[in-house]
Amino acid sequence: MAESTEQNEAKHDGSSSPGMTDQEKEMAASAHEAFVAGKYDESLKHLEALQELNKEDYKIAMNKAVVEFYTSGQTTTGTLKHALMAMKNQVHTTEDVDGLDDVDNSLLYYNQAIVHYHMRQYSEAISIGEKLYQFLEPFEEKFAQAVCFLLVDLYLLTFQPEKALHLLAVLDKLAVQGSNKNGKGENNSSNKDGGTQRSEFTATIEAAKSKMHQYKVRAYIQMKSSKACKREIKSVMNTAGNSAPSLFLKSNFEYLRGNYRKAVKLLNSSNIAEHPGPIKTGECVRCMFWNNLGCIHFAMGKHNLGIFYFKKALQENDHTCAQLGDGGNGQSKKFTGIPMCALLANKRYELLYNCGIQLLHIGRPLAAFECLMEAVQVYHSNPRLWLRLAECCISANKGGTEQESKGLPCKKGIVQSIVGQGYHRKIVLASQSAQNTIYSEGQSAAIPVASMEFAAICLRNALLLLPEHQQQDTKTENGSKSSSQSGSTESGSENSDVCSGKGPEADKLLSAAPSSPLRKQEVENLRCSILACSAYVALALGDNLMALNHAEKLLLQSKVSGSLKFLGHLYAAEALISLDRISDAIAHLNPENVSDVSMGVLTSEQDQAGSDKGDEPVESSGKQTPLCYPSSVTSARAMMLFNLGSAYCLRSEYDKARKCLHQAALMVNTKEIPPEAILLGVYLELQNGNTQLALQIIKRNQLLPSAVQRVSPESRKKPVQPIQLPSSFTQVQRK
Repeated sequence: MAESTEQNEAKHDGSSSPGMTDQEKEMAASAHEAFVAGKYDESLKHLEALQELNKEDYKIAMNKAVVEFYTSGQTTTGTLKHALMAMKNQVHTTEDVDGLDDVDNSLLYYNQAIVHYHMRQYSEAISIGEKLYQFLEPFEEKFAQAVCFLLVDLYLLTFQPEKALHLLAVLDKLAVQGSNKNGKGENNSSNKDGGTQRSEFTATIEAAKSKMHQYKVRAYIQMKSSKACKREIKSVMNTAGNSAPSLFLKSNFEYLRGNYRKAVKLLNSSNIAEHPGPIKTGECVRCMFWNNLGCIHFAMGKHNLGIFYFKKALQENDHTCAQLGDGGNGQSKKFTGIPMCALLANKRYELLYNCGIQLLHIGRPLAAFECLMEAVQVYHSNPRLWLRLAECCISANKGGTEQESKGLPCKKGIVQSIVGQGYHRKIVLASQSAQNTIYSEGQSAAIPVASMEFAAICLRNALLLLPEHQQQDTKTENGSKSSSQSGSTESGSENSDVCSGKGPEADKLLSAAPSSPLRKQEVENLRCSILACSAYVALALGDNLMALNHAEKLLLQSKVSGSLKFLGHLYAAEALISLDRISDAIAHLNPENVSDVSMGVLTSEQDQAGSDKGDEPVESSGKQTPLCYPSSVTSARAMMLFNLGSAYCLRSEYDKARKCLHQAALMVNTKEIPPEAILLGVYLELQNGNTQLALQIIKRNQLLPSAVQRVSPESRKKPVQPIQLPSSFTQVQRK
């Protein structure tokens, strides 16, 4: 928008008011010519002389403020903003635009909108732009086009592609009308000047059309409308050729379709060295290039490569900011010292958001926490970002060794040590009571460290930021507890149906900057994810009543996924057992409660960051299930039976407990039985007086076949569920 700013902010320098004398008109024309030629001091002198003749016209003062702004190298954005606000108050335009008098003040409004745009105050800029749009007809064509292009840009930045497409249709009509007028005027001007004007006009129309095609591609990419996007991509390549913006757009399109190698190839073929720098365009193309490469490699599952590219993007961004004079010394807050058009070049917080998500996937939660804590200072109203922070805390504090979580046949976690020799040899079993740990004793829970107490605060923030009412739609966000999994279904037709220009639908979106806004069903699925995490964190902190409350709320959600429903029952049962309500816990541990544990994601969670064309990585839906999570309904039901056996044990119903234990053991591979189940088997044999059998179970680290054979034929004949192929079974940890 920088170029259109230069064209339009000084618009009134050559315009004339009805009451102007010939002398004033001449001075205004001279000031305008000097401004266009870049002689700002000379232009300023003409304007000062003009102001002496006509002190009441605020338009002269506005042009003077604009020229002073250009004299400073466009670095006094804050001063210009205050000057324009003072003029607005001076001409009593604080109310809505409602008459022709206000249409005369349209350039004041437009200049204000431009300043708001560059200061990232998009909602204010949109409200001014929409007021101007109401009076589009009286404006001359060039100005009407500038207003529309500004609004289109703002709508795309705020994820409102339907409104942007509507405005682009209006721009199409304006272009057609303009070319018709030009055609009619050809007869009147047959001289050289007429030919020059026509060629200039044609060039302007072509440039505008190329710009419109690019905007349409961006809008269709946001709507994930593949067919329409493919059609527009062809138009962009025809009009703009292999320029960096067109190749970036095509690369993003291929990325959304899942053609990652082609997306990388297109990015690499773009000649970013030829692209004007951030001073001209307000965009750091090198930064966007590395960011987009990082996103693509994330989607390919190459997380370490992804973080390498994101770090390169951050370095490039910091280098650009240092060149622009934004060294992080508070200048950016005052909007001084940096050219206005370059204010949008700093993408540090979007890049940190991307880095945080990437590091969380790599398994470096503490590094991810640092990145996301910096990002949340800017995007504090994003509920999904608070959930990601909580996931970092959970991942950094989760218990269990790597071998246990992989379900390997290892005695660690069962045998702590062996003491004595010969007849006096004793086995010391490891303590399993690692619950209710105080993670940050002696310090406030509100201090931002990766503790479970801070996770509870993050989750509370996330819940408070979600709308209260229940909603439903066709999309979901993944509910994995701590691994921030996200999946992508590249079904453009599905998504475009949801998005296609339904006005009321757009109003129901929940903003989640720098991500795409959340649709109704995404919000509900996010709520389920937050409740599952909240229940886990409350259990870890020993707050069993809150854990039960969160788990019951989770189970009451209308469209809770199978995986989260399974976790909800487990968390509720654990809280109830801790509250000594074992009968209620047994109801939750019924294996029939588990009918689906799939972690498939029905929507692509696209967190846009880094650039207009760089989305947050979308994990392919084929990503493996977390190691600590049962990968089949059979494994999950076996998990329920192991826990049910523990509950029966607490009621001293040892026969029922033994039946549950051995029935579960039949359902999974011997090596996949968790250490807690083996310890339960040892406890039951000790209760039964079978000390030798208990020792054999410990030595072999498995539930012995002889113990399984004790189960009566009747209980063996009642398998609770269809047996599936053995899959990696592990204990479900609260994580």
